[in-house]
Amino acid sequence: MNHEMPHTMPIPRPEHPRPDFVRETFCNLNGTWQFAYDDRNEGLAAGWMKPGVQLPLEIVVPFAYQTKLSGLGPTDEIHPIIWYRRSFTVPAEMYGKRVLLRFGAVDYECSVYVNGQMAGTHKGGYAPFALDITPLLIDGENDLCVRVEDEPDCTQPRGKQYWKKGLMGCWYTPVSGIWQTVYLEAVGEYGLKRIHITPDIDKYMFTAEIALDKRPVEPLELELTISFKGKIQKTVKVSMNDRCTRVPVNMVSEGDLDSICFWSPQTPGLYDLKVRVLRNGEAVDTVDTYFGMRKIEVRDGRVYLNNRPLYQRLVLDQGYWPDSLITPPNDEAIRLDLQYTLDFGYNGARKHQKMEDPRYYYWADKMGVLVWGELPSPYEFTGDTISNLAETMLDFIERDFNHPSIITWVPLNESWGVRNIYTDQCQQAAGRMLYHMTKAADGTRLCSSNDGWEQVATDICALHDYTAEKELMKKHFADRSIVEASYCDQCPTYANTEVPTGKEAFMVTEYGGIAFQNIGLQGEIGGMQTWGYHEKVTDEEAFIERFKGVTEAIYEIPYCQGFCYTQLTDVMQEINGLLSPERKPKMDIARIKAINLNQK
Repeated sequence: MNHEMPHTMPIPRPEHPRPDFVRETFCNLNGTWQFAYDDRNEGLAAGWMKPGVQLPLEIVVPFAYQTKLSGLGPTDEIHPIIWYRRSFTVPAEMYGKRVLLRFGAVDYECSVYVNGQMAGTHKGGYAPFALDITPLLIDGENDLCVRVEDEPDCTQPRGKQYWKKGLMGCWYTPVSGIWQTVYLEAVGEYGLKRIHITPDIDKYMFTAEIALDKRPVEPLELELTISFKGKIQKTVKVSMNDRCTRVPVNMVSEGDLDSICFWSPQTPGLYDLKVRVLRNGEAVDTVDTYFGMRKIEVRDGRVYLNNRPLYQRLVLDQGYWPDSLITPPNDEAIRLDLQYTLDFGYNGARKHQKMEDPRYYYWADKMGVLVWGELPSPYEFTGDTISNLAETMLDFIERDFNHPSIITWVPLNESWGVRNIYTDQCQQAAGRMLYHMTKAADGTRLCSSNDGWEQVATDICALHDYTAEKELMKKHFADRSIVEASYCDQCPTYANTEVPTGKEAFMVTEYGGIAFQNIGLQGEIGGMQTWGYHEKVTDEEAFIERFKGVTEAIYEIPYCQGFCYTQLTDVMQEINGLLSPERKPKMDIARIKAINLNQK
């Protein structure tokens, strides 16, 4: 694969944003929009949502105004209220159908107007939403206007988005407004809202939970067509008498058990699924999705994938790009990061503090990369924080349920947003709530409830340790019972009321963080000193020596089920990546791969 950084396409992000939920009626609305800052909050009173009101600036959607690719950045200026406008014409193939306006993600709270009329609102900076705008449409050109509020509020799930001007620690320039694809779709009178596939490899079957966007008032049928590598495997028809139904599907014919492909990093086979809603034999909606037949579980302290032991070699991946921040600049950039993940010898990524662009998980599914899906953290604990975290976690699961690459959910990281969880019973309850809520919404995956330390209910005892010396690292983890009963490096392993069961899998889910002194990023970036963990190394040999030592130390922990190295790329002032921000390797990839594969 070519490892050169790809160029941005003329039409930004033209590909379908949800390969796991595709309709043929897809009309991309990315591109140049009118734009305005509204620092004095005068737009509503002045009627900026009315058609014909010209906004003074232009922005390239889906890139946030803070980014270079938006045409307005780079900047770290904070503008809590911003406006967007563009016109669009409904494609002819959508005539006579209901038209849905879809947003991949808008940070943080927005109001959407079509032809001057309120179409709907949404809160949450990472989750998609759709609005049925059919009653508001007119013939010819339609006006679309979006007002966004994004206050520097620490009860929001922010992830690595700093809440003040500038940079701080390992927090970076935030994004505001539209940062994923905007598009139109058309559906019939009844539209598919959810298709969740739960595989059961032990029974060679799956169950499809299928929901419509409204309750049917007439007889409907569902038709499910399952294909593998273009060959139809099975077609199933069932009646649909309620808004939601579950359809069990046997995947094999008698005597043909070996025909099932189990998804794994070695064999990332995917089954295609076409779902049609039929009324009197005619399709009123059709959605193409896909799924993988795979199983992930923890049994007696070990992780199993498809009933086989799994040792996880993960890399921390924050998903930032120099010219577009958290929006991938194009589809090839996503594939590039995943290819580097594999080239360095990792079999997975901990996608850190970010509900990633859905196409990342799509390519991980296709390329066989394991993924931990981590919730962006807030940084203040209030009642709003609890509801914001719960809603975002449920949105995450709802959107990405079908991706076989995602094997673990991470609701909290290093007690961010719950700084007193060690002793505070309310914060401990919040952590347990997130764990049990996540398991209730998705019982097919693992959950690391507070990754790093001060853990509450969890499937994985996931600890962070940035020790720089091999022997000291080995000493830290010499006795599992002592580690679990006391401290991980500097922090308590569990909250003070939590008693581990001993059945949790153990992993070192952050380590390393080795920074280079001389790679053209010396001194300050954005007023921040560049940094990594411990002393910076000055050349490749020094890097390899430290990297090899701490990685070997983890391999020598007899009860450890895997690790996660910090990190794949540099991000702004944080220069401890294996790659530069422009995705240039800092060292010999083959040497890193050999160490990660424990090749002596």
